[in-house]
Amino acid sequence: LPKLPRVGPKKISRLLTIGLPLISVIVILAAVSGVVYFMRRKRKFAEVFEDWELEYGPHRFKFKDLYVATKGFKDKELLGSGGFGKVYRGVLPTSKLEVAVKRVSHESRQGMKEFIAEIVSIGRLRHRNLVQLLGYCRRKDELLLVYDYMPNGSLDKYLYGQPKLTLNWRQRFRVIKGVASGLFYLHEEWEQVVIHRDVKASNVLLDGELNGRLGDFGLARLYDHGTEPQTTHIMGTLGYLAPEHTRTGRATPRTDVFAFGAFMLEVACGRRPILQSPTDNVILVDWVYSCWCKA
Repeated sequence: LPKLPRVGPKKISRLLTIGLPLISVIVILAAVSGVVYFMRRKRKFAEVFEDWELEYGPHRFKFKDLYVATKGFKDKELLGSGGFGKVYRGVLPTSKLEVAVKRVSHESRQGMKEFIAEIVSIGRLRHRNLVQLLGYCRRKDELLLVYDYMPNGSLDKYLYGQPKLTLNWRQRFRVIKGVASGLFYLHEEWEQVVIHRDVKASNVLLDGELNGRLGDFGLARLYDHGTEPQTTHIMGTLGYLAPEHTRTGRATPRTDVFAFGAFMLEVACGRRPILQSPTDNVILVDWVYSCWCKA
């Protein structure tokens, strides 16, 4: 028999009335979520890059690589921290090289171009008693410096408190001699004069054989042999600052030598350059000098 004609409006499938709008909403939400995720990820790994940095390409690291290397800058990878930033251990994802990454806040530092140029120049330093500066990465509000990783950490850990390993006199002398050799190379033997400006036990790192290597060149400045340094800002750590540096603000190789002298006393005596007490602060250099006068 022929079909009867339909009476009333045609029924609309539930798939069209419910399923299609629901699928459309899901697709739109997924697209928006994808865009938000992409923008957040882009912002998370965003870097500052200017045309003048093209020539420094081989010395510049991607922030994403450093983020992966340090496992997102986790606290368990933290090697140490100070007034100028935190240092993390990392393993570069491609080369599997162990590195130390220092995060420094530069807060729109003036003269950034000159500063980066000096960092790249310092990366060309080659000496067995210097920690190799491998390169840098720059973001909006911070600078990251990448160094060779030293497995035995900083020297100050072996001088204070109750260290697991105490250095004997021969080892201490070898560390002092190594740092002196590195400083002489910076001041006299390289193509330019390099002023470190922050020689101290916490910036001397020990390699696998407990040889001392001077590191952390974040405050270093360079100038040509036969000329005068132009630095006029007081930079460094209390207890290591030369008297003339605090008066004039001018850093020279002689101010590094003064800091090295305080460092030698620190290693020999096992005392911090400034010993804080409830009543007074004892400066190590003055304390040694008073003991020498009494003798």
